[in-house]
Amino acid sequence: MRLRDLHEQRARVATSLRALIDKPEGEGGDLSEAQETRFGELKVELAGVEKKIERQTLVDEAERRATGTPLTGTGDANLDDALDSYSLRNAIAEQIPDFAAHIDTARERELSVELSRRAGRAPQGIMVPMQVFRRKLETRVMTTAAPAGGPGGNLIAVDHLGGQYIDILRRKLVMQRLGARVLSDLRGDVEIPKLSLSAAGHWVAENAAIAASDPEVDPVTLSPKHVGAITEYSRNMLLQSSPDIEELLRNDFAGVLANAVDAAAISGGGANEPVGILKTAGIGVVDMSAGPTWATVLELIADLEIANAEGAAFLTNPKVVKLLRSTRKVAATDSAMIQDGPNALAGYPLASTNNVSSTLTDGGGVPVFNRSALIFGDFSQVLIGYWSVFDILVNPYESTAYSKGNVQIRGMVTCDVALRHPEAFAAAVNVNAA
Repeated sequence: MRLRDLHEQRARVATSLRALIDKPEGEGGDLSEAQETRFGELKVELAGVEKKIERQTLVDEAERRATGTPLTGTGDANLDDALDSYSLRNAIAEQIPDFAAHIDTARERELSVELSRRAGRAPQGIMVPMQVFRRKLETRVMTTAAPAGGPGGNLIAVDHLGGQYIDILRRKLVMQRLGARVLSDLRGDVEIPKLSLSAAGHWVAENAAIAASDPEVDPVTLSPKHVGAITEYSRNMLLQSSPDIEELLRNDFAGVLANAVDAAAISGGGANEPVGILKTAGIGVVDMSAGPTWATVLELIADLEIANAEGAAFLTNPKVVKLLRSTRKVAATDSAMIQDGPNALAGYPLASTNNVSSTLTDGGGVPVFNRSALIFGDFSQVLIGYWSVFDILVNPYESTAYSKGNVQIRGMVTCDVALRHPEAFAAAVNVNAA
């Protein structure tokens, strides 16, 4: 049974319980014996439905997580073993003249050459495998000065708990968690054939000819697009910091770039960045300018079902979540709220992230503040393609960093986003969620 059907079953049971309580037939305003018996039966049924919802939610979430393809493994066991010991710190040190002489970076140089050969292009700095990034955090300047001079001041190996390093609060990354498909180790532009119109069946009279109806195939394309980040590290950080500078370096770069890819997959506008869900032609559009209602939420679901697609989840931002959880299904009554659970809407999971903008623009490009998006779709139809590697370039001579004895580092990753079937998504882009 689908999760939505279970939620509807729970709603019916709750309605029946409410009807019994609102119209007691016993003495003193209490339930009659028959009503009491019926109330007990409904209570047991409700408990059973709740258990089924809990189990189905767990299974659905596990299936969505299994849809995404992890960015690990090249198909070459020997290369994978070598990449496991790749050091991002050594890759940076290799490009700093007075560091390179004291640190063994031979492995990183050799692997960069191999990665460059496999990618079919030369790096601007040194190539780093995507496998080194295990967490997704955000870029910032790290120094060893006192805390007022930079967050790295608390990382020098005096008496401190390096393992308890306190990171900043970050935006939730949701696309892979919702089931987006990841394509790694791409080469050149990618074209995936898509059947856009299938052959049709025709009823005919005896001895009559069947009309020809050829299928139509259109391509879904991915082409390399580049996203980069520049950060700055002090020399002392590279030499002395604890906890392990290697992990901090990986986290820093992975975070800002993963966040950029996630945001682009949602609402990227094309040109230099990928085209995201909200900017893809052909998705369904629902008007919520007057505010979300139960009817417009169901309209998002119906948009997909009419297009022969089946949605898997909703996606929005915290402002819309607040609005949905404070708006009743039926106005001026004591009905349930449109969103009656913390992570679900209309029987489907709901994910929330600030990467869904709350300052969308109208058709003329004029900012319409407090306008947000609510998206419903099958997120396994999202393709996120990566072109093999991460290109990192060190500039130890950038004037501002150089004057402080720091090192400036630029990282770039090449990727793209495409929807296999735009009709598998519908969105309201004008939700007024102040």
